[in-house]
Amino acid sequence: MSLLVSISGIRGTIGGIPGKALTPVDIIGYTHAYAHLIKEQNPTLSSPKVVVGRDARISGPMVEQLVSATLVASGIDVIMAGLSSTPTVEMAILIEKAQGGIVITASHNPKEWNALKLLNSFGEFLNHSEGKRLSHLHNEHPKSFSSIHSLGKISYREFDQKHIDAILSHPLVEIEAIYRAQFTVVVDGINSVGGIVVPKLLEQLGVEVIKLNCEANGDFAHNPEPLPHHLEELSSLVKSSGASLGFAVDPDVDRLAIIDENGAPFGEEFTLVAVADYILSHKKGATVSNLSSSQALKDISIERGVEHFASAVGEVNVVKEMKRVGAVIGGEGNGGVIIPELHYGRDALIAIALFLSHLARSNTTVSKLRESYPNYEMVKKRVEITPNIDLQKITDSLKKSFAGQEIVDIDGIKIIFSQERSWVHIRGSNTEPILRIYSEAPTAEEAQLLAQKVIEIITAL
Repeated sequence: MSLLVSISGIRGTIGGIPGKALTPVDIIGYTHAYAHLIKEQNPTLSSPKVVVGRDARISGPMVEQLVSATLVASGIDVIMAGLSSTPTVEMAILIEKAQGGIVITASHNPKEWNALKLLNSFGEFLNHSEGKRLSHLHNEHPKSFSSIHSLGKISYREFDQKHIDAILSHPLVEIEAIYRAQFTVVVDGINSVGGIVVPKLLEQLGVEVIKLNCEANGDFAHNPEPLPHHLEELSSLVKSSGASLGFAVDPDVDRLAIIDENGAPFGEEFTLVAVADYILSHKKGATVSNLSSSQALKDISIERGVEHFASAVGEVNVVKEMKRVGAVIGGEGNGGVIIPELHYGRDALIAIALFLSHLARSNTTVSKLRESYPNYEMVKKRVEITPNIDLQKITDSLKKSFAGQEIVDIDGIKIIFSQERSWVHIRGSNTEPILRIYSEAPTAEEAQLLAQKVIEIITAL
């Protein structure tokens, strides 16, 4: 059983003991606190509006009913978006001029998990101060609900096509070039909402679609995190079908992984790199990625004559830094791409359209495009967090062990070895009770050795 409260929302396993997992008691409690936060922020509105959408998880309908009923009972008007991607709900908030939104999804976590992703009126994750206020309202504020005369109302909308229309109208989405390229794409929708909206977008771009795991029944066909060893079926089908490439998304469609025409992974880290390269070839401006993302984006940014900035991990932190520096693109190396002209949220759908535009204009294959980018290999390790783990002690020990190297400590600790073109980042996860250890170097062996050295230091404490 697990329950995690962070900048990424309220996330936990379904069932169990309140306060120890994501139970109906916790869902109602945090939704009630969120409703009061929205009403505090909008004191002149008698009935603020909140958009609610969900991925296709088995627990989704149950959580959706609890969330919508709690909002209505708290005097909030609910706009039900139904089965929707996270970026679609973020867009819906802007379209409806709503005061907030809740996406019911645990993103890449297994089907036993679910979560409440809480959004503000800009369609963005709650910031640090809003998160603190939410926790206070949940823990300290007396529970009170609206009278019969001030209950909220429920209405229903469909936002997929409006989201797609906004993507198709983006000035850098080359619809005609994509049509002429006659791409065939295999889509792995992980049996969630990606199986609905991704083929719909591709068909409107003139792409022939081969569907894989596109039944939105929540019975995930494999581990939902779109990593290469989870996408073997997709890789095999791309190769056997002679498709141009393959796309895989996570259950709420904010991350994009790409498979080349030979069935080989493009590299989740390089989704952002490729889209940024395309954007920067048309317009100049800063780029932003988090500390755990590949340095290839920095290389591409320098090559294009623009600055690159690094943020703490977490979409809200990336967005904050993007706004500070006026970035034209940002995101995370997990396949999350943020295009501010559309909205400030990771969006696999706009990433798909821009990647295909880049590929069509380059008149090349996916494998050749990948070869054009700097070659780095990343290793991702994890250590379970137990009560006896002292994170400060770990940080102090690593600083001592790697004295003399460049150290960034705005989010855990990142040690940069400039001479070797490598780095290692150690931090607590926002979404799981684990310590994440990411390392990158020109070769997989170098990255593996670097990660192993850090793990040895940690386990020796």
